[in-house]
Amino acid sequence: MGIDHTSKQHKRSSHRTAPKSDNVYLKLLVKLYAFLARRTDAPFNKVILKSLFLSKINRPPVSVSRISRALKQEGAAQKTIVVVGTVTDDNRIFEFPKTTVAALRFTAGAKAKILKAGGEAITLDQLAVRAPKGQNTLIVRGPRASREAARHFGFGPHKGKAPRIQSTGRKFERARGRRRSRAFKV
Repeated sequence: MGIDHTSKQHKRSSHRTAPKSDNVYLKLLVKLYAFLARRTDAPFNKVILKSLFLSKINRPPVSVSRISRALKQEGAAQKTIVVVGTVTDDNRIFEFPKTTVAALRFTAGAKAKILKAGGEAITLDQLAVRAPKGQNTLIVRGPRASREAARHFGFGPHKGKAPRIQSTGRKFERARGRRRSRAFKV
């Protein structure tokens, strides 16, 4: 009589336990936040540590306009904004509130905008000294689905997803099922 293999023999653990990157500065931050996550009971440090493990695609940039929108939330005006990723400039906004932003890196324009408003642009290791338990902070994440590739994910009828095509134009991928004048449109 055989044995039922009800669960997979080779279970794939799909979560990262360290960053794939060889960046020494990132590895130092991981060492620091791994220590803080272990020694403090604050969930903030665990969240930051997990975010440091992510691939660059899953750490999308955050614009200064997104940060200013986050600061308009109730009780967020006095908090330190934390971004595990890059803070980028947005030349559509002229007024930026005075605030402290902690991030992995800043573009030159974003840093200038933050400093001009009288705020501070600090690194994540400086944040660990100021707020080891993440007190009075607000984590802001960028939009993951804004990549062009995300337009094609989850393709199926009535999803409105873009097909993967080699040629674009009026005559390509616009026949039956894609135009009302050609039978139907999904």
